[in-house]
Amino acid sequence: MGLYTRLVANLLFPLQEKLKKHDTVAIHEQMEKSQWWSAEQLEQFRLKRLRTLLVSAEKHVPYYRQCFQEIGFNPAQTSSLADLQKLPLLTKGIIRAAGERMKADNAQGLARFNTGGSSGEPLIFFIGNERVSHDVAAKWRATRWWDVDIGDKEIVVWGSPIELGTQDRVRAMRDKLMRTELMPAFQMNESNLDRFVARIRQRKPSMLFGYPSAISHIAKHAQKRQIRLDDLGVKVVFCTSERLYDHQRETISSAFACPVANGYGGRDAGFIAHQCPAGNMHITAEDIIVEIIDEHGNAQAPGTAGEIVVTHLATADYPFIRYRTGDIGVLGTEKCSCGRGLPLLKEIQGRSTDFVIATDGTVIHGLALIYILRDLPEVKSFKIIQETTKLTRVLVVAEGGDEAETRRKVINGFKQRLGESVEVRIEFVDSIPLEKSGKHRYVVSHATQS
Repeated sequence: MGLYTRLVANLLFPLQEKLKKHDTVAIHEQMEKSQWWSAEQLEQFRLKRLRTLLVSAEKHVPYYRQCFQEIGFNPAQTSSLADLQKLPLLTKGIIRAAGERMKADNAQGLARFNTGGSSGEPLIFFIGNERVSHDVAAKWRATRWWDVDIGDKEIVVWGSPIELGTQDRVRAMRDKLMRTELMPAFQMNESNLDRFVARIRQRKPSMLFGYPSAISHIAKHAQKRQIRLDDLGVKVVFCTSERLYDHQRETISSAFACPVANGYGGRDAGFIAHQCPAGNMHITAEDIIVEIIDEHGNAQAPGTAGEIVVTHLATADYPFIRYRTGDIGVLGTEKCSCGRGLPLLKEIQGRSTDFVIATDGTVIHGLALIYILRDLPEVKSFKIIQETTKLTRVLVVAEGGDEAETRRKVINGFKQRLGESVEVRIEFVDSIPLEKSGKHRYVVSHATQS
């Protein structure tokens, strides 16, 4: 760690968090210890925090007070993490309907947030200082796993209107002191890509952080221009907020000559899991309880895929208890070779809308269709939109090649996987529109099983 990085990590950043009335530093110190605890120690710690959260929810949150009363649940008698399964699941629709009744009556200084609605269900919710402190501490710990720290040079490739809309003088000064620089992920045209590559070469960051689709796009552009990014000393690229595909990891790792660390979470669900250098995704278990459920809401055993449901233990001001993420994943049981006792999220297969449905009702991962397009050299970028089980649209940005031949290959490949009777509509376009958040989704399915 360099002298300036030590100054930021040990003095400037802690001072900033103290001025914000965040307990980030103390929580981080605790997390640095608890990551090495045994499963039994961790379980008892989580159980105590869960009981505290549920008791607080009953006392201070109108929605949960009524909910617990209706089902006859006594939070003070919580004796196991499995007791969570006695409670109803929380959805975006329930949060919207409950409105102000989701807020604790003793909450202070809540900040309003919203999700981008890429799943078709945007959500407005609130976060208190406790949760912010815990999420920042968890991210800080995971960052240090990779031998980088707050204060090391960082470039953030992001597209959220929240970050991009707050570039005032104070924010700009803070970013300069912390040595972090923001690049907007919205406009990925040729001139901007040239500018991004040039800026990365000039800045020589120790780490990059952002959407895998955007960072891999920059990496591919540099390779196309035959501009090196592997001689800059980048130690790690942190990818988050989207599914990280294998081909993106390979492109980024090859271009920057460094490992790619996957992170999983969201504004609503929190900082759920992060990859360690041994290659496993560790759940932020001190703060997050992860359940895997089937389509009927029943808990699934480790090793079985299902929807990821999270309970964030630092959300007393605005509780997220058994919150349905809409993502599909698998819990692991093995211990990581890194020695940390934090449980593993073995797989994150993507959002439920990343899966498509064949005409015979078979559910297929979108990767089955993605590979068809990826194998065509003339296809520069694409987006697959399954409107119904009978109609799938494919937006294609092509560079060279014969349009008729490309169309034939895509249609034939899709019909082989979705069914011969499906209509595949190819639309050649100049560019693929991004989500409002700046993210790119390769597959979106609006189809439902009959």
